[in-house]
Amino acid sequence: MKECFVFSEKSKNVVFVANNLKYGTFNTNLGSAEFASTRAGCIEIGKQHMFQNIQNLCDSSMANRNQQSDDASTDIDMDDKTQCNGVGYEAPVVVDSQDQSKVNGEDQKTLRRLAQNREAARKSRLRKKAYVQQLENSKLRLALLEQELQQARQQGVFIATGTTGNHGRSVAGNGALAFDMDYAHWVDEHHRLINSLRSAVNSEMGDNELHCRVDAVMAHYDELFRLKIIGAKADVFHMLSGMWKTPAERCFMWLGGFRSSELLKIVRNQLEPLTDQQLMGIHYLQLCSQQAEDALSEGMEALQQSLLDTVSSTSMGLTGSGNVAEYMGQMAIAMSKLATVENFLHQADLLREQTLQQLQRILTTLQAAHALLAINDYISRLRTLSSLWLACPKE
Repeated sequence: MKECFVFSEKSKNVVFVANNLKYGTFNTNLGSAEFASTRAGCIEIGKQHMFQNIQNLCDSSMANRNQQSDDASTDIDMDDKTQCNGVGYEAPVVVDSQDQSKVNGEDQKTLRRLAQNREAARKSRLRKKAYVQQLENSKLRLALLEQELQQARQQGVFIATGTTGNHGRSVAGNGALAFDMDYAHWVDEHHRLINSLRSAVNSEMGDNELHCRVDAVMAHYDELFRLKIIGAKADVFHMLSGMWKTPAERCFMWLGGFRSSELLKIVRNQLEPLTDQQLMGIHYLQLCSQQAEDALSEGMEALQQSLLDTVSSTSMGLTGSGNVAEYMGQMAIAMSKLATVENFLHQADLLREQTLQQLQRILTTLQAAHALLAINDYISRLRTLSSLWLACPKE
């Protein structure tokens, strides 16, 4: 189809050649035969020239088409290059929008990861801060415990060291240890109140201010009796043995504390002068305290004997399986008798508390202040004696 298209397009040149041949032929004077042969030859030559021209034209047409194709491809390449260089705007806009959406998606993921990392880092910092604060609080509590233990050692309070004598205290439980710590705090506060009272006495402070400080010391003794009730419920044997006091104090202990009658003797000898009415009041108070102490002592001895009889009973022996029920019944009776020990300790503390209150009523404010200072000095000397005894080298 392409060759026919080219031939029809160039037919004028063919005719033009044929006319030239024909024009040259009619100008020659030849015969009919020669003319016929010449004409045939001319036609043949004309055909050859025509076919040659057609071939040339076809080749030229093909070359032109190839040139046009090359030009078109060159134009297309130039257009592509022009578009790539930014001359064309339509195609690059589509590509940029897609890339931009991808880039935006990746940016959002990156931003989310960064936000998550920042949040995780913040929580980590908070956890670290809380952990450091917890360590600081534990360090402070440990330092406080070490300080309290050191004070307890200075006061002669034994801490379990694994020896036979202290083994019972080491397994006494948290109740006994809690009472020891509370008692150490009580002693520190008692020293502060006594020093304040001593300063008020030495400075000859007024009766109202002095009375307030005496009441503060008396209320502090009430707090000690309250702590002892709690300690007796936790471990009655710990309170009865007096392991929370210094060795010299334990030497003069009676039912987990001091004897009221003995303190009244010390106060009466320290307070001078006293009126006759005050002397009679203190004497009567001392007599009543002595009678109450004797009654409690007799009751405690009776309880101990009863407990001894119960524990040493022959029915307590497990000689056969039939005695198990009787054995457990006897142990239940012994446990009920041990519970009575707590009541005796409470009655002894109640006697000590009432004795101090009655003594304050008998004396004036200044005399009551001197009485409290005398009691404190007596107990302080016992503690000092204990410290010297413990520090003395043993052979």
